[in-house]
Amino acid sequence: MSNQYEDIKQRLRGSICPVITPFKANGDIDFEKQAELIEYQLENGTHAISVTGTSGEPSSLTTEERVQVMENAMKAIDGRVPFAPGTGSVNHDETMYLTKKAEEMGADAAMVIVPYYNKPNQEALYQHFKTVADSVDLPIIIYNIPGRTAQNMTVQTMARLAKDCPNIVGAKESNKDFEHVNRVMLHCGRDFLLYSGIELLCYPMLAIGGAGSISATANVEPAKVAEMHDAWEAGDIKRAQDLHFDLMNLNDVLFKDTNPAPVKAALGMMGMIEPVLRMPMGLPSEELQEEIKETLVEYGKLAKQNS
Repeated sequence: MSNQYEDIKQRLRGSICPVITPFKANGDIDFEKQAELIEYQLENGTHAISVTGTSGEPSSLTTEERVQVMENAMKAIDGRVPFAPGTGSVNHDETMYLTKKAEEMGADAAMVIVPYYNKPNQEALYQHFKTVADSVDLPIIIYNIPGRTAQNMTVQTMARLAKDCPNIVGAKESNKDFEHVNRVMLHCGRDFLLYSGIELLCYPMLAIGGAGSISATANVEPAKVAEMHDAWEAGDIKRAQDLHFDLMNLNDVLFKDTNPAPVKAALGMMGMIEPVLRMPMGLPSEELQEEIKETLVEYGKLAKQNS
C-alpha cells in the first residue's frame, strides 16, 4: 500500500467510538449535546471518533444533516484524535457526495458501508467502492455488516479492492463469521486495518492482528473499551481478557434490541441525552429498559437508588 497513508494507518487504531446522534425532544439534532458526548469520549481514553455510522441513525438524517453532524463533530474533536465519519448510503451519488465532503472538511478517513436494501452483486460492489475511492484522496474503511445490508462482501472482492485502491486501507467487519474475518487478514494483507463491529469479537480481533474496534458499547462504557485495547498494546494479555469478559453482560443487554435504541435508553438513564430516536426507530420495551437500568447499576453507571 502507498506510504502516503502510513501515518493514519498508525494512528487509526484502538477504540473508535461510533458516537450516537442526539436529538432534542422535538426530534431536532442536539449539536451541543453531540459535542458533550465527544468530550466524554475523549476524557475516557477513546482513541478515535466516528459519527453517522449505524449508531448515528444515518438513514433517519437528511444528507445535509449528515454533513452538519460531521462538521460539528470535526469542530468538537479539534484534531485531538482521528476522525472517521460514516459516509456511505444506499445511494451511490449520495455516498460520493458525503465522502467528498468528509475529505473537504479534513476528516482522517471515511467509513463506507456496503449498500443496504438493494443487494448489489460482488462486481457491482467492486465498482461502487472503486468509484468512491478513486474520487477522493482520503483513506477509506469498508463497512461490511451483512446483518444490516443483506449482502456480504466476499473476501475476494475486498482483497481486489485493497489491491486496486491504495486508499482503501481497512474494513470494519460486523461479521459473526470469524473464519471470514481471518481470511480477510490473509488475503488483504497483514497491514490491512481490520476493526471489529461485533462486540464479542473485539478482543479476538486483536489476537489475529486487528487494528481495533468500532463498538457501540463505547458510547456507554468508553473507558473500559479503550483500556482493553491499551492493555493489549501494552502486552497485558490477562487484563485485556479480563476486560473482554467484564464487558460481556453490558454488550449483551445493549444488543437485545436494534442498535442504537438500547444505547440511547442507557445514555438517557445516565442523564447524558434525551432518549429520543427518530421514527421508524423507537425505544426498547419497558422490560428491556428495566434490564438495561439494572445492568448500568451493576457497572457503576447508575446509583442503586436510581434503579
